[in-house]
Amino acid sequence: MPLARAVRLVRWFTSPFYGQERSYWRAVTACFLAASTFWLLNALNKTYTTRITYPLAWAYDEQRYIPVKPLPTEVAVNVTGRGWKLLRKNLLLDVKPAEVRLTRLPATRFVTGQALRPALQGAMEGLQFNYVLADTLWVEFDRLVARRLPLTLSPSVDGSALPYAAVFTPESVVFRGPARTVNSLASPYPVHLPQAPAGSSEGAIIVPIGGPDLVQTQVQQVKVRLQPRPLLTLPLRVVPELRDFPQGQHFKLTPATVQVQVQCFPEDSARLDRSQVHVLLHYGQFHSPDSSLQPVLSQTPSLARGVRVLTRAVRVSQK
Repeated sequence: MPLARAVRLVRWFTSPFYGQERSYWRAVTACFLAASTFWLLNALNKTYTTRITYPLAWAYDEQRYIPVKPLPTEVAVNVTGRGWKLLRKNLLLDVKPAEVRLTRLPATRFVTGQALRPALQGAMEGLQFNYVLADTLWVEFDRLVARRLPLTLSPSVDGSALPYAAVFTPESVVFRGPARTVNSLASPYPVHLPQAPAGSSEGAIIVPIGGPDLVQTQVQQVKVRLQPRPLLTLPLRVVPELRDFPQGQHFKLTPATVQVQVQCFPEDSARLDRSQVHVLLHYGQFHSPDSSLQPVLSQTPSLARGVRVLTRAVRVSQK
């Protein structure tokens, strides 16, 4: 049977190794190591043509421009050389990166394989450069600008203003990064206020600046001192709504409108929806054909910080 033949063949091959002393195995191991070493040395002395990845170093005016996307750190190339040199390149032992110079920034969007050839030929010592496997390497740069912005607290999640003002130390921060990103930052720059830590000294909070990617700030955090904010008072005249009054009957209101006072922060006044202020008169308070009913607030604007009905009573007469 084929299986039995295979077992006999294995036993015949391994039978000389059974029952041998330790010195025998040391000699066998030494022979294998010597043979492997001679084979490796012989192989490394031969010349090969193969594909390797070679490191790149980009040279540009770092004081004026900044890469918007990460630059390629290596490129695939085809080279010819001895095994020793190829081994050193693969292990990155004493490898000089190919320096690629960029001059027409930020207009340059790509670098062709042909443009990489001089830099690769000059950097490869002991290797014959054949060609670049990549046709194009894509790059993207922008002007490096700095912009000083004052700071402000970011509004609540719903967009409403916060109930306190903030004094920042420092009052403004310099943002440095790509021109398109830095120039699009809001002025004043909003800073998110986390929950005040327990035991914060003198009411001051240390708040991180944050910011978009690739944008650096002169400081990483600022000191914030919170202060109460004054409210803006808006007077309104609202027509009260009749609740649960009998259908088909007519009633006269004196006065016809109710005076209401709404408070909000100044920056919320433009977005304050005054039509959301609703006042009700309940029929349950109507005990005679001529009764005085107390107006009750039923709905207030979401941006209002306080709403109060100044008219204490409305005289309701049945016609």
